[in-house]
Amino acid sequence: MERFLLQFLVFLVAAVVAVPLAKKFRLGSVLGYLLAGIAIGPFGFSLISDIESVMHFTEFGVVLMLFLVGLELQPSMLWQMRTPIVGMGGSQVLVTALFVGGAMLLLVPLKQAIAVGMIMALSSTAIALQTLREKGLMTTSPGRASFSVLLFQDLAVIPMLAILPLLATLSAGHGPDGGHSAILFDITQLPTFLRFLAVLGAIVCVVALGKYASRPVFRAIAATRVREVFVAAALALVIGISLLMTLVGLSPALGTFLAGVVLADSEYRHELESDIEPFKGLLLGIFFISIGASLNFTLLAENAALIGSMVLALIVLKFIALACVALIFRMPRSEFWLFGIALAQGGEFAFVLFQFAKTHGVLPPEMTSLLVSVVALSMFTAPFLFILYDKVIAPRLENPGQEREADEIDEHDNAILLVGFGRMGTELGRLLISSGITPTILDHDETNVDVLRKFGFRVYYGDATRLDLLESAGAAQAKLIVIALDEHEKSLELVKLVKKHYPHLRIAVNAKDRKAAYEFMDLGVDAIRRETFGSALRLGQDAMTLLGVHPFEAFKRMRLFRKHDEKSLAELYRVHREQNDDYVSTYRQNEDQLARLIQRDVEANTQEAVDRAWTAANPEK
Repeated sequence: MERFLLQFLVFLVAAVVAVPLAKKFRLGSVLGYLLAGIAIGPFGFSLISDIESVMHFTEFGVVLMLFLVGLELQPSMLWQMRTPIVGMGGSQVLVTALFVGGAMLLLVPLKQAIAVGMIMALSSTAIALQTLREKGLMTTSPGRASFSVLLFQDLAVIPMLAILPLLATLSAGHGPDGGHSAILFDITQLPTFLRFLAVLGAIVCVVALGKYASRPVFRAIAATRVREVFVAAALALVIGISLLMTLVGLSPALGTFLAGVVLADSEYRHELESDIEPFKGLLLGIFFISIGASLNFTLLAENAALIGSMVLALIVLKFIALACVALIFRMPRSEFWLFGIALAQGGEFAFVLFQFAKTHGVLPPEMTSLLVSVVALSMFTAPFLFILYDKVIAPRLENPGQEREADEIDEHDNAILLVGFGRMGTELGRLLISSGITPTILDHDETNVDVLRKFGFRVYYGDATRLDLLESAGAAQAKLIVIALDEHEKSLELVKLVKKHYPHLRIAVNAKDRKAAYEFMDLGVDAIRRETFGSALRLGQDAMTLLGVHPFEAFKRMRLFRKHDEKSLAELYRVHREQNDDYVSTYRQNEDQLARLIQRDVEANTQEAVDRAWTAANPEK
């Protein structure tokens, strides 16, 4: 028992130390877990032993992950997204598997080449999505295409888990479970017809359990209001289905995924997700640590040239395959570079599938170790490929990242430019237009522009940080530019551009928070509004009213808070500029002063007669 606790402690401490460091350097949590495994493994500090048994235990994290994937994929949503997911995603998996499998045919037999081709077709969901999100590229055309492909890949893991055992060359005493005897009975001893019925019965049982039996059971458990019992029931459901699938010779992940899809429309879906997520994250993290610990650096050293060339070949073949898919779906040249680089690495599911293939005798252990090293190293290269794209490729592309050519603008006599017509800019634009002020509106979201035009808005597509577009929009003749972009960095870039080339233009901008407001104040922006400040104050006013505060009293407190905050902002900015240690104390003094002001106003109640004249409804609403 002490040995198990010590091993578990080592895994947890390694994760706690390595993952935050990896995220700080933008390498992603998966690479953090892998690095942690390398550090504590035989080729690091040798803090753990018996890695195989740990991996068998933590593979259950993959089963939990696929159950959660199923919970998120409602059948109706899958049907709506069928074209981009199945079309582009299916093409990517098929073309990549053919390319990689064809190359592997030069080295290994056909069945092994098919297995390797399928597994290497997968990319790292964690690395690709996290990096695209950090760079603000998820809403671009290549970002959306990458998401569709990754979603299909996650779904493709299920049939791969079913196909791999069919590729196995089984020998005497080596069954689908890797030589381990069945717990209750051995289904391979049954006639083929009865085996088929057993498999079909198990699938029907899972669907019936998820659709009909689980809801009344969870309803009864939820009525007890005992959280740990619901957690136990959720884990029992997943473990029971995994055991059932194992008994009939199917993948446990296949059964739990199916159960997740069936339960996706259940009213207990979110409760199940929140209960299982911590177990999934912990077990999956330890699984990746064990993968890192299992990397054989002796093998890497002895086969450095072979493994290095295989990593390079994998990235090149996947990029070519992705370029072919981009060509089929008519993706612009400036976009398929990012699309190809985002998905050129191997994926975390490859570790699972290679272990699965080794267990079922599809791939020999020596080849599995070699291929696991190739996938891990390809994932290590992914952050550097993105850096290569940002520093070398993107600057050389013609209009990099643009989804289409900017619109031609023929309005030069408007006094105001409005940049950004999203969640805030739309309401701002409506206010100006209804007040008789017609702005020239620019937005860089292709879909948003097309939708807003249907509603009668004159919106032009283009990136306002391009000097030629600002010039054609009439910036030289305009008096004011209002910046309502959602991206703070873009707003800063635009402010600097306007200050440099159009110093006569007055600037009004929305800031996402106080820190952003300080940065705009550094640049001398004329008017700054924190985008959530007004909504927060009005919501607070409503909250006070609902708690029994008189509507006019709530309005007065809100107005007093606004006046004091706007006054203190200048003082806090001065302290912020001086970069001394007084900022926190000054902030707290201002908050204390504000609380005293409001309390004195409440106690004084100088407008009692006016207060009584107000009705229960806030006249400003």
